[in-house]
Amino acid sequence: MTATRVVSDLPDGFRIRLRADVAHAEAGRLLVGGSPVRAVRLSVRARSLLAGDDLVVTDTATARLARRLLDGNLANPVLDHPDSPIEVALTDLTVVVPVRDRPEQLDRCLAALVPLSVIVVDDDSEQPHRVAEVADRHGARVHRLSTNLGPAGARNAGLRLVRSPLVAFVDSDVTVDASRLLDLARHGADPRVALVGPQVVGKVRSAPGRRARWFERYDAAASSLDLGSTGGVVRPGAATGWLPSACLVGRTELLAGDTGGFEDGWRVAEDVDLVWRLVDAGHLVRYDPDVRADHDVRGTVRSWLGRKFFYGTGGADLAARHGGKVAPAVLSPTMALSGWALLQRRWWSLPVAAGAGALTARNLAPHLPLEEGRNVVAARLAAKGTAWAVRQEAGLLLRHWWPLAALAAPFSRQVRRALLSAVAVDMVVFLRERTGVDPLTALVARRLDDLAYGSGLWWGAILRRSPRCLLPRRPGTTRAGGRREVSAAAGRGRRRAARSS
Repeated sequence: MTATRVVSDLPDGFRIRLRADVAHAEAGRLLVGGSPVRAVRLSVRARSLLAGDDLVVTDTATARLARRLLDGNLANPVLDHPDSPIEVALTDLTVVVPVRDRPEQLDRCLAALVPLSVIVVDDDSEQPHRVAEVADRHGARVHRLSTNLGPAGARNAGLRLVRSPLVAFVDSDVTVDASRLLDLARHGADPRVALVGPQVVGKVRSAPGRRARWFERYDAAASSLDLGSTGGVVRPGAATGWLPSACLVGRTELLAGDTGGFEDGWRVAEDVDLVWRLVDAGHLVRYDPDVRADHDVRGTVRSWLGRKFFYGTGGADLAARHGGKVAPAVLSPTMALSGWALLQRRWWSLPVAAGAGALTARNLAPHLPLEEGRNVVAARLAAKGTAWAVRQEAGLLLRHWWPLAALAAPFSRQVRRALLSAVAVDMVVFLRERTGVDPLTALVARRLDDLAYGSGLWWGAILRRSPRCLLPRRPGTTRAGGRREVSAAAGRGRRRAARSS
């Protein structure tokens, strides 16, 4: 695979598969799903090109259909098929590892990357000789900086030295082997893909015989960098709206050229900023949870919560540059009313939510490309949107707006009731989606997580003198892939905001 200019063509033999969460109707001609959720109606000929849920690119028509399904987050590439023509050579990829001291972690990181070409960027370490010794032991090249630039600046310094068509950024506290990075690099067979990231999973590095501590178990199960098990296109408003810079693979020429790589002066949120700038420029960014990378969890409560606070401070800078993309929630007034009513758990909650859902379904139905059953599909989407509204409002109360909620709770029974409901909703969702943490530990750890991140978010807003990163926004109906995108009700999946270390 070589670096290419961004075009829309897919190579012959490129395979895609419809996502498991896509609903089918009208004998498979209507597809409802994606992220944000949309409804796409295929022509009879287009549907005939699909073999079940699979499609192989063989000509212009199949390439066009594959592109439409991929861009709509209705399908994902199939890169591990035995007949796949996609090959990546070791020489196609160079790994950049930014580090400041951390020789033990660096040793573990570099050992996994053999036999790839690796550039270690020493970001003004206090003990540079130890970093050099570790790098030399694993055959890595060292580029030493005389001034500490932070991870973003260090990555850019390494990027300028890369001569291969592809570059991987791997932090020193991440362990991912060479074969996994090459698997990520296979996404480059799609010439529009500029950047791809794996699932970054928390890893406890306990001494032999020592049981992981409570906050380590929580961080391993619910790492801020773990974006879940559903892959797809990454963009604002989608289920995955960013990628952590802890582990990424991208096109060297593109990142080092017009994009300019990471923002040199940013020490937090630089990964989110890079992804959003790439998307704004018309490139594709993908998330592939079939590839996993291990990220060391923090070793103390102070460092764990301190990192959460630090992540939160980046929200204000993102809002200043990217506006409403950083909104902590996307809610229409109708869905906001529905969510708040359900959090109140009163006799009138269900009637209000039902009325709001019916209104949303009525407004949504005319935009669905259906000949029959339009109202049923609209009602299902409205119900999904109501559930997502409850989750978003619970997140606002517990995480983003907790200082306001704490001030109002002593004086408002409604706020107290909503807070208790929000905790219950949050715990049910967490225990359903995550394993390895007992309910009591999860309850305590999540509340501390929310307090730390929310405090950082408010601190950043105060320093910026702007509340923009705290304000939700209304959804819109936009054009995507030639079809109207259903976003007003179906719930734009948004992961909890987080930044890479």
